[in-house]
Amino acid sequence: MTDTVISSATKEVVIGFDRPFCVIGERINPTGRKKLAAEMKAGDFTTVESDALAQVAAGAHMLDVNAGIPLADEPKILADTIRLVQSLVDVPLAIDSSIVEALEAGLEAYQGKPLLNSVTGEEERLEAILPMVKKYGCAVVGISNDETGISEDPDVRFDVAKTIVERAEDHGIPRSDVVIDPLVMPIGALGAAGRGALALIRRLREELKVNTTCGASNISFGLPNRHHLNGSFLTMAAGAGMTSAILNPLHAPEMVALMGADVINGVDRDCAKWIRKFREPAPEGEGSARGGRGERRRRRAA
Repeated sequence: MTDTVISSATKEVVIGFDRPFCVIGERINPTGRKKLAAEMKAGDFTTVESDALAQVAAGAHMLDVNAGIPLADEPKILADTIRLVQSLVDVPLAIDSSIVEALEAGLEAYQGKPLLNSVTGEEERLEAILPMVKKYGCAVVGISNDETGISEDPDVRFDVAKTIVERAEDHGIPRSDVVIDPLVMPIGALGAAGRGALALIRRLREELKVNTTCGASNISFGLPNRHHLNGSFLTMAAGAGMTSAILNPLHAPEMVALMGADVINGVDRDCAKWIRKFREPAPEGEGSARGGRGERRRRRAA
């Protein structure tokens, strides 16, 4: 059993094999969102605020925070965004950037133990990120690509993941603090992408014994009815051993699918969360009517 502990200043989340699936909200990311990018660049965090609150209300256990805006001061914007989001919600955060300086600025601003997103198997990236992970005592997402790019062969991606885990251990970082992203491919372009991803997730759990995550919407890229397809994939991925994913919690098909996966995997104990969410309320007046009949029966018996 492997538990990856992430925390804010006041709340702890555990990503683990025998834990409920961890939903990491993806919406605080200006990539492909021109309005959000313009707002963040101008120091306007109105949409960030509403997205943070809405995602937590929808059931996100963590939030991913990204400030990748071209020609902007990404380290400052990322740090400011993290401070703001932590003032609004108590869930832990994933600090997301491809720029080393931005990651460090985010780590310095953060209160608690975040998930750093991310390190790859490229030598330069390993040597830049892993000492930072050790210094700040955070957890890190390891993405299964290296200098050769992203391989379509799941076995090659497994080998890259293994390298990342082993190099992290060389830096004194336990494998429980490495969450591997196996890089889910679009199934519309690669017909075997689903089977390959599921096989790789199983190997990562059984052989490397690490927790896993992914960008859930990658599987459905370019296809219609994406949310239901994402939900199907997430259910199967959870069954194969995936323990977290970065997704939009405002989309009900994915969230309901993951709640169902928790039930089937036995981590929603006694189906309690499912029942609370979906049990139909008793018809109005039914409780009192039943109570009245019971009272009459008791009086006759007396």
